[in-house]
Amino acid sequence: MEFAFRGRVVEWRGPAPYYFVPVPEEESGEIREVAAMASYGWGVIPVRAAVGGGAFETSLFPRDGGYLLPLKNAVRKPQGLGAGDEVGVEMRVRLR
Repeated sequence: MEFAFRGRVVEWRGPAPYYFVPVPEEESGEIREVAAMASYGWGVIPVRAAVGGGAFETSLFPRDGGYLLPLKNAVRKPQGLGAGDEVGVEMRVRLR
């Protein structure tokens, strides 16, 4: 299951800031359909993603009926990405 979409980087402040790209509703709906086959617990969905020139593996976080794609600092910082920046995302859901 592969997706390509654009989204704005959002910051979630906690003990350390975390950065995410919200997955659009249409794609989130398709992911929900296979969530039981992909999730390894707590509703998180393993994915392989690419933003700009950086590819990485992570897990989508469920949030308000949709999903958030965490942006790893190793990908975000070299590209100078921060809150509010629009990015292109290519993503593949990894099924178990």
